[in-house]
Amino acid sequence: MERIPILRMGKFLLVTIQVDMHDRLAMTLQDELTERIVKDRAKGVLIDISTLDIVDSFIGRMISNTAAMARVLDAQTVVVGMQPAVAITLVELGLALTGVRTALNVERGMALLDSTQHHL
Repeated sequence: MERIPILRMGKFLLVTIQVDMHDRLAMTLQDELTERIVKDRAKGVLIDISTLDIVDSFIGRMISNTAAMARVLDAQTVVVGMQPAVAITLVELGLALTGVRTALNVERGMALLDSTQHHL
């Protein structure tokens, strides 16, 4: 079965989406990610979508829902590596990605998560 790796980096989790998402894979990722947030007491989740050229409303909702679940578990979510075409598509689909911060790359995403930790 396909899996999306979830790596621990200090108090944050890094998820790199490198495959085409489908319903079952997205649901598995949400389940595994919420379990890991609790188990690792993670304070932030970084979702790297730099390899995705296109997104549909399903992927957009999945990212938004994952962020909402993380927020309930007291973890911030930052999406990094968004391609211009992906950003345009998300806006055209009307997906605001509420509660999701964005950064250009993993390094900036980590800095953003770090800064939110110091303001709490």
